[in-house]
Amino acid sequence: MAKGDKINFSTPSGFPEFLPSEKRLELYLLDIIRRVFESYGFTPIETPAVERLEVLQAKGNQGDNIIYGIDPILPPNRQAERDKSGETGSEARALKFDQTVPLAAYIARHLNELTFPFARYQMDVVFRGERAKDGRFRQFRQCDIDVVARRELSLLYDAQMPAIITEIFEAINIGDFLIRINNRKVLTGFFKSVGIAEDKIKSCIGIVDNLEKIGENKVKQDLEKEGILAEQAQKIIYFIKIDGSVDEILDKLKHLAENLSETEQLSLGVTELETVIAGVRNLGVAENRFCIDLSIARGLDYYTGTVYETTLLGHEALGSICSGGRYEELVGIFLGEKMPGVGISIGLTRLISRLLKAGILSTLAATPAQVMVVNMQDDLMPTYLKVSQHLRQAGINVITNFDKRPLGKQFQLADKQGIQFCVIIGSEEAAAQKSSLKDLKTGEQVEVLLVDLAEEVKRRLG
Repeated sequence: MAKGDKINFSTPSGFPEFLPSEKRLELYLLDIIRRVFESYGFTPIETPAVERLEVLQAKGNQGDNIIYGIDPILPPNRQAERDKSGETGSEARALKFDQTVPLAAYIARHLNELTFPFARYQMDVVFRGERAKDGRFRQFRQCDIDVVARRELSLLYDAQMPAIITEIFEAINIGDFLIRINNRKVLTGFFKSVGIAEDKIKSCIGIVDNLEKIGENKVKQDLEKEGILAEQAQKIIYFIKIDGSVDEILDKLKHLAENLSETEQLSLGVTELETVIAGVRNLGVAENRFCIDLSIARGLDYYTGTVYETTLLGHEALGSICSGGRYEELVGIFLGEKMPGVGISIGLTRLISRLLKAGILSTLAATPAQVMVVNMQDDLMPTYLKVSQHLRQAGINVITNFDKRPLGKQFQLADKQGIQFCVIIGSEEAAAQKSSLKDLKTGEQVEVLLVDLAEEVKRRLG
């Protein structure tokens, strides 16, 4: 770089950077999510940010989203060495684009060290090489849970997922939301029953999954472009638009299964859906929090059974705020055995961005401090330090102002950071073992004995 050239220190496109008030909001939400996850017995793990490329490409069509060519060992000035080594195949590396595929590799690597069913949560950063735009990032934090078993996994684990989603979003208090539930076997079975060829079913599911984005007419057009007859396409549209209460939809599905041909898979999907819905109800999830939506497909190839998408009512344009489903073969591709799993994911970075923009959430104060001990005179600093420690030991977050400046300026500094209380101790107060406690929200100022200060602050904080 030539002398005098300016360094471009702007953040790379698609890579978010948080102000303190935003980061504190993220940590607050992470703590809520973690507590709910752990209340259901999920245990934390961490997987590398970088995986072998062949692992990431093992299942699912994610080639367009993978950020390639990541070498975690060689620095930029030694890239030529890597180029000469010709890293390909098992040596090629990339950044992980989600948590589920790395989980499958993690289980394969630690199979003999884990207890099954294995229930884990992970709240890591993932990377996607997609076009950065409003609400879409190349780096973002995902909060995932999955339960994986060897050979058989109870459908009641599927039923737990809506209960967990409900607890999280009710705790966050973001308003009314709806968990939309479906089963991929229901879709696949119906497609078979109306004569859709086996090799066309996956592409049909992908098209149906775009219904909300592209609309009914475009779905029909895209189905016909896939070689689906207009009559078949219309039957698919009618099917995915079946509505009513949960029980009414289940009854309609049973009726279809009894009256169509080749409905073995459709019937199995309906039975699984019934079992999951019964479990959701037994877990106490309110009826207005979930529904059956036959248009929910989840485009990823590895989903095989129950699928979920969660929508914030009144803000449907935000898209799904939590999604997931059941998979049967994802883990087994590394081990050659059946290892079914079910999981959900919250794209927290995207969710925070959307909810802040919509005014549904607000950032927190820039500092966690609840009290500022102001500096009236430098010779009283030993007293200020002792009072600050006394408050901290009582569980109160404190900033001690080491710099002496006009009292009004110190109040402004505290107020700007969202600190509610200031403790004022001058010579007279120190001699009498007292302090003045000023509430910057109300303007009220009271005299408090130092021995009672912590309890008074805690009482006023509520």
